[in-house]
Amino acid sequence: MCKSLLLVVAAWLITNAVGRAEEKPRPNFLFVLVDDQSPFDLKVYNPRSELQTPTLDRMAAEGMVFDGAYHMGSFMGAVCTPSRHMIMSGRTVWHLPISPRAKEDGLCPDNPEQHTIPAVFNRAGYDTMRTCKLGNSYEAANKLFAVRRDETKRGPTDETGSAWHAEQVLEYLQNRQRTGDKDPFLIHFGFSHPHDTRDGKPELLAKYGAVNHSDSTTLPPANPLAPRLPVNYLPAHPFPDGHPELRDEVDVSGVWKNRDERTIRNELGREFACSENIDTQIGRVLRQLEAMGEIDNTYIVYTADHGMAIGRHGLQGKQNLYEHTWRVPFIVKGPGIKPGTRAIGNIYLMDLLPTFCDLAGLRPPDSSEGITFKPVLAGSKEIVRDVMYGVYNGGTKPGMRCVKRGDWKLIKYDVLDGKVRETQLFNLKQNPDEFLPEHQSEQLATLTGVAPESHQTNLASDPAYAARLAEMESLLLDEMRRLDDPWRLWNQPDGGKVIPDNRKQSRKK
Repeated sequence: MCKSLLLVVAAWLITNAVGRAEEKPRPNFLFVLVDDQSPFDLKVYNPRSELQTPTLDRMAAEGMVFDGAYHMGSFMGAVCTPSRHMIMSGRTVWHLPISPRAKEDGLCPDNPEQHTIPAVFNRAGYDTMRTCKLGNSYEAANKLFAVRRDETKRGPTDETGSAWHAEQVLEYLQNRQRTGDKDPFLIHFGFSHPHDTRDGKPELLAKYGAVNHSDSTTLPPANPLAPRLPVNYLPAHPFPDGHPELRDEVDVSGVWKNRDERTIRNELGREFACSENIDTQIGRVLRQLEAMGEIDNTYIVYTADHGMAIGRHGLQGKQNLYEHTWRVPFIVKGPGIKPGTRAIGNIYLMDLLPTFCDLAGLRPPDSSEGITFKPVLAGSKEIVRDVMYGVYNGGTKPGMRCVKRGDWKLIKYDVLDGKVRETQLFNLKQNPDEFLPEHQSEQLATLTGVAPESHQTNLASDPAYAARLAEMESLLLDEMRRLDDPWRLWNQPDGGKVIPDNRKQSRKK
């Protein structure tokens, strides 16, 4: 009897020991965040682009590209600030600790930083590390990373530019290797570029026919190697977009108020020089992960805090809601992701927190309002939401709003004390570049090499689309109410006013 019992116990011990040995280790995360980049800079989104990014091309070939990834928007000119708060907290744009009236109206929990990515993963036993730019971010969350090495590096050398950020990650990984650290890790690998000032490395500037232009009294030299103009380039936006003397539109070194061909092509060359350098630095870190045997158990996410115009639609900055700026590049590689796949996704950057938790087997904090897109990564879903909402409220009020469902997108402008009230309706399947009537110019077609077709235009005033316009207008109002947008546009109930009571029904999470 005793012998039989001992045999049973021994078998149980052996079985459980083998089971523990075969348990999969928790996945690692390498989250790469660049500062200001349109998805259309990259060949995976825009085959016409001259930018060369072999590391990202390889990531796309080995992972998944999202064609519908967005930041939700901003209520200030520094769009990166609310964007980075949303990334860290998983909360919607009007429910952030810095959102107008969020605290007063009970729309943000107490101590929200304790429910952010570093806090959640620290408690779960992950080693957390961060490098990124300083400022315009979520400082209360940033300082919770166990290892933090933040500096703003936008110079033209390895010490003053993007290589510095890569060095911080490489040193961290090499130290783990030396000490035999086997804890799972989450690394926030942020860059200060390609945000201006885009002082690229000399050899990459030469490759893209650009110079670090700094004389506001002259134009940069013309160079045939400079990138072509964007297909939706305009020499000026058709109407004021509601933020007079906005720094990004009037005071970027090398551009200022200029929107001529030479200036925009030179600035795109500078952007590409900085972006290719970032690609090189990511490649260095991925090779280190391969050398450590960690690459196969690491989810690698590449994205930007928001997009960027640089000449598209006559704009320069990030304070607009066209696809080149509202959308972000988004590429994911990791365990279980089928190589070479694409998905729409319809994700926001705030979905990163619940998704990281889902992939790691953790419960997301109750304060998170994002949706996990793990099913999209697994190939079992194409999208996680039907409707996408966007806002820019950093200039004159109420500002800009947009809504997208399926192929249809509505953008509205209510700015400059009612002097500018504009509506744009696009079918993005037929008009993915959001061409406007102003793009139907032979002179522009000569410059860009692209002539839009007659139906590729703003459809808001076309009677044939009146029903669609009304549907999208209603949808926008529904989203503004659902998300506690405190403003109303001129043709909405209580148009042009702050709505004091619309938030009281919100959940305090």
